[in-house]
Amino acid sequence: MDPVLERKQERLFELLADMGDVLVAYSGGTDSAYLAWAATRVLGTRALAVTADSASIPESHKRDAIAFAADFGIRHRMVKTGEFENPEYTRNDSNRCFHCKDELFNRMDEIGAELGVGTIAYGVNVDDTSDFRPGHRAADKHSVRAPLLEAGLAKSDIRELSRTAGLPTWDRPAAACLSSRIPYGTQVTPENLRQVELAEEALARLGFRIYRVRHHGTLARIEIGRDELPRALSLDMAEALVETFREIGYQYVTLDLAGYRQGSLNEVLEGEAFRILQQ
Repeated sequence: MDPVLERKQERLFELLADMGDVLVAYSGGTDSAYLAWAATRVLGTRALAVTADSASIPESHKRDAIAFAADFGIRHRMVKTGEFENPEYTRNDSNRCFHCKDELFNRMDEIGAELGVGTIAYGVNVDDTSDFRPGHRAADKHSVRAPLLEAGLAKSDIRELSRTAGLPTWDRPAAACLSSRIPYGTQVTPENLRQVELAEEALARLGFRIYRVRHHGTLARIEIGRDELPRALSLDMAEALVETFREIGYQYVTLDLAGYRQGSLNEVLEGEAFRILQQ
């Protein structure tokens, strides 16, 4: 292992050891899976991974999170979250992510009080500080620790450390909740999220690996990883996409020629408005 990377991991282990009992916000993605694995390696059963059972999380992701925890001996609990009961969340303004994370951390605070655990950690890393992420404010509100960030770990570091540890999540594509597919100002509902989930499951069945379906009412805007765009642009694939997406309920099907980019719906947040929203 690269000595610099090894030192970062050692620093992470030290931070976790100092925390003692800890709850880990665990979605099953690359970052949170590595953090849950590291916490379990250092703390054993004193670490508990907590996953939100929410309509905003694809069912396949929940199944993967449960399976990973079982395979690696990680204590794990699913917890029902109630963000859809909060109009501040469902109205879907630029602070939606704050309300989602605030709800999750509220539930984790309750679990912590039940178990006598005072520390919550989540999997934000160095690279996550460069994008607009209101969820970080929720973490600050609840005094949630960010040990990956504190140890100086970037996404590429976490992938390499996960690969070295034999974690199958090391090359998992970046994942975000289904609500991130709904443009700001369009109400988030379990129904439109389910439509997005079915559409993305269809893309997976068609053999695509990097993708997002952005929901614009009756129109689906498909983002595909740039390496996979040539296949998506073929006439045969276009016909398959139109047929499949219309069966799901979309009337119009478009392919975004810019390809997949993380947080593309944040592109509307520019200039002074973007800076104000981050305050």
